[in-house]
Parts: sequence; C-alpha cells; structure tokens
Amino acid sequence: MPDAHFEFIMVNDGSTSDIYRQEKDKIAASHIRLIEYSPNCGKGEALRRGVAASYGELSIYRDINFPDTQESIRQVIDILRSGRKDVVIGIKDKEYYAHVPAFRRFVSKLLRFFVRVFFRIPTDDFMCGLKGFNRKGKPIFLETAIDRYLFDLEFMFLLSRHPEITSTTEEIHLKDNIQFRKMNPQIIRTELRDLFRILIGSYRKK
Repeated sequence: MPDAHFEFIMVNDGSTSDIYRQEKDKIAASHIRLIEYSPNCGKGEALRRGVAASYGELSIYRDINFPDTQESIRQVIDILRSGRKDVVIGIKDKEYYAHVPAFRRFVSKLLRFFVRVFFRIPTDDFMCGLKGFNRKGKPIFLETAIDRYLFDLEFMFLLSRHPEITSTTEEIHLKDNIQFRKMNPQIIRTELRDLFRILIGSYRKK
C-alpha cells in the first residue's frame, strides 16, 4: 500500500528470554516502537498498552508468530480504509484446525459452544489473532479488562452494547506450514472463569 503510512509497535510482556535479549538491540534500532514492562501481565494487557500508545487512524493487531497471510491483513485494512465498517473481526478459515493440537482444538470448540449458547454477538469465532478497528472502535477495545486470552471475547461483548459502531467478520487464511503450540491444560480453568465473568458483567479492572 504505497499511499499508506504504517506504525509498528511491539510489546514485550515481561519476557526475559535469551532470544529477546539477543534481539532487543536490533528491534530498538529498527523502525519498530518497542514497549516493555515487567512482570508478565498477559496478552490482553500487552495489546491494550500497544493500542493506547498508537497514533494511527487504524489499529491492527495479530499474533507474534504472524501466522496469517499478507492478503488476509490487506483485506482487513481495505475494509477499514473504505469506511464501510468500524471493526473487522478475523475468523478462521476451514483449514485452520488442521494446524492446531488436539487439546487446543477441544478448548477452542468448547469455548465457541459456550459463546453460541450464552452470548448475542456476531460470531462465536472470537479467537482468531487478527483484528482491526478505527478510532471509533479504539476506545471500546481499551475498555477491556481481561488480561489473558478472552480479552477478544470481552471486546466483542462490549461492542454489542454499542450498535452505533459497525463491525464485520473476515475469513483469515494461514500461511503454509504453520503449526500452533500445545496449550497448558490449566488454562481452561482460567478461560472458563473469565467467560462467566464477561457473561455476568462483573469483570472490572483492579
């Protein structure tokens, strides 16, 4: 997109790994804005800090391993730039689960089942790592409070309370040979707890 200006922000959510220490100077010397803090807070908090620090008209976030194709990102940006919608929610294509370990696939489908039963939102597929929004959607995203993975669901739940902010879904395609890592079984307890906190509207920032 030769007519667009991009701002890249990377957030280090408390990592002290050898890989991060080795690459930190390279990141700092690049055109990427680096935000770092300690201790680890979770993906939701990391993304809120990155979005809050951004200056652009549009905000796009994606997973750190960049699993989605460049065309998928372009589609999200094109919809937002057209002004047709304020928020674009990436959803998984039919090949997605072929890349996911069995237990992670089970948790994903379990959470989607609960969403279908209990929530009135545009899609039960809230866990795709690629989403974008304009300046209307930005303050809603920053209202989220969940620090772990269900911040995406909380975002969509909050959006459902703002009918003046329009949203749409867009099917996202993965790059070839992408494989997702296994999920810690203990995560399911935290995720179900956060799901019900969203449902009853009792989750608040401390």
